Amino acid sequence: MSNDRASAFLALHHGSGFVLPNAWDPGSARMLAQLGFPAIATTSAGIAWSLGVPDGGAVDLDTMLEKVAAIAAAVDVPVTADLESGYGDDPQDVARTVLRATEIGVVGGNLEDTDGGTLFGIDEATERIAAARAAAPRGSFVLNARTDAYFFGGASDPFAETVARAQRYIEAGADCIFVPGVNDEDSIRRLAAEIPAPLNVVAGLASHVIPAPELFALGVKRVSLGGSIARAALTAVERAGRELRDTGTLGFLDGALPYAEVQRRFAD
Repeated sequence: MSNDRASAFLALHHGSGFVLPNAWDPGSARMLAQLGFPAIATTSAGIAWSLGVPDGGAVDLDTMLEKVAAIAAAVDVPVTADLESGYGDDPQDVARTVLRATEIGVVGGNLEDTDGGTLFGIDEATERIAAARAAAPRGSFVLNARTDAYFFGGASDPFAETVARAQRYIEAGADCIFVPGVNDEDSIRRLAAEIPAPLNVVAGLASHVIPAPELFALGVKRVSLGGSIARAALTAVERAGRELRDTGTLGFLDGALPYAEVQRRFAD
């Protein structure tokens, strides 16, 4: 079953492009799957916020995998996990993390090439991708190598740095390349042309929002949302709380799903 889901998920990367929404708990995953999305990603940011802590390493590996496992068990579509930088200093730590991810039912994962906002050296980052690939062979796990040359900066030429890293990561076994932080159409088009693997960008991260159909037209194959849907949900909570505190009114319920409808969603 897991290999079938992995194959189905990988095939999405070679079509005309697909949107991959990010869930943070079983309920959000079920609702997104019921809307017809063919696959679901997890968001480490959303999971961290749901636990009341900030994104960026505040959640330990055991807790993160417990939350991801619950998401994977809640839906019948492929699930890919945000594995941050692999939860360890050594490539073998990354391999163990990926192996544990496969054991809880996910069929893909993102791996970042940064530690504390600083890029790993390209050789070290490549070794980490190779270790992940060795732990989860092609066809069983879709390995999405994330490079943060745009997101965190520090590179004198982020385009050239991204392409160079992408080439190395693909040679090491990556199936897809994830480039967060790039938000201008020309750079995205050039990256899609230069990188010899499907390109993943995140929508909603920057103030300049490019709709998914336009990203597909630029050559992007996978559009994920990161913590954007979780941020929207938390924004709704804050707006409701502010209204209740300030006026005691319930205008925040305008357009809200009725109780019975939410019950129906989770009873299916």
